[in-house]
Amino acid sequence: MTRNMLKSVENFGPPGPPAVTDYRRGFIAFAIDCGVLRFGRFVTKSGRTTPYFFDAGLFHTGARLAQLAEFYAHAIRASNVGFDMVFGPAYKGIVLAAAITMAFARQGRDVPYAYNRKEAKDHGEGGTVVGAPLTGRVLIVDDVITAGTAVGESVSVIRAAGATPAGVAVCLDRMERGTTALSAVQEVEQHHGMAVAPIATLDDLVEYLEGAPQYHESLRAIAAYRQQYGAPSHV
Repeated sequence: MTRNMLKSVENFGPPGPPAVTDYRRGFIAFAIDCGVLRFGRFVTKSGRTTPYFFDAGLFHTGARLAQLAEFYAHAIRASNVGFDMVFGPAYKGIVLAAAITMAFARQGRDVPYAYNRKEAKDHGEGGTVVGAPLTGRVLIVDDVITAGTAVGESVSVIRAAGATPAGVAVCLDRMERGTTALSAVQEVEQHHGMAVAPIATLDDLVEYLEGAPQYHESLRAIAAYRQQYGAPSHV
């Protein structure tokens, strides 16, 4: 990590809960600085050609992950979702769950976490769930919601253990249509009856870019993309 990157990470680490817009803007600046959020021409898993791309896998150093977890903790607190523990769906959700509970521990709250395996283990302790027992209200954490598949699988695992899914925390809400006229996030909220708490949304991204002249071309491309693929309630 470069000296500039380290300086940026320090700047993005507020000592206490900031205003909502502050942590969202800080997160977007952080994601751009890390190369996690890029602009250009990309093809998503759904086959859509998008003018921006978010790759949470590039939060791949200890400092980046620690700072990401702090942003998650701010977003979760701001959402007012009540929860007793955290669950991370394999694979990206595993490291996120661990990092986020560490962030809460640094703030004085020791939260248990668990995650699932893709395949059941037939030796040792066995089973598909690792970590703390799934009990009470369980917050699911992941990077993004595309089709809601990982969330649906997590909900099934949590309910099968007799616990209650409390909500979902993600990095970015792209606010575009899922499999229906609703956005992927709205589909999850409607289908599972629980809130989704993103660190930032497309609205936050647009607001941030509007204040940066070098991104005006990207803004125009995002507006056109949003007109084509945005969920009606978000356009």
